[in-house]
Order: sequence, then C-alpha cells, then structure tokens
Amino acid sequence: MRIRNVLHKGLRRLIEHDDASGIQAAVAEKLRRIISFLQDMESTSADWRPRKGTWSLFVTKNWRLTFRIDQTEVEIIDLDYEDYH
Repeated sequence: MRIRNVLHKGLRRLIEHDDASGIQAAVAEKLRRIISFLQDMESTSADWRPRKGTWSLFVTKNWRLTFRIDQTEVEIIDLDYEDYH
C-alpha cells in the first residue's frame, strides 16, 4: 500500500532517506519493519478495526504509529508517530 503523506518529521526522514536521527535509536529497526509491512499490504484484514477511522499499531509502551486509509485510492494517509502517554 502506498504511503501518501507522513506527519512526523523524523518518521518521514526515516522513510524517505533511511535517516533515523529524528526517532529513538532503540526503535528504528522496528519502525522499518512496520513500514515495510504497511507498504507490502494490499488491503486491510477483516479482523482489524480502526478507532474512529484511525488505525493504530503498537511500537513501544507509549508510542504508536497511527494512520488512516483512503479506501478509494488504497493509500495510507496521515501516517504519524505519536506518544500515547
């Protein structure tokens, strides 16, 4: 699935330039794996349920990747790396 836009500057830098300087070093590899998984997805699982239209994937105890999916264009939009604490 194509990622249309990324809100978090450090995450955008990681995706576009493989530069992890804007995120915690301890989670850089995990974020790379999650991003790769999202880009390889062709559709969402019927078992997954967004909360108020926003999907959330666990990264660490406090941090989540959040995003919405444009079903028409089959794209991830507003991908963000957020502190849920």
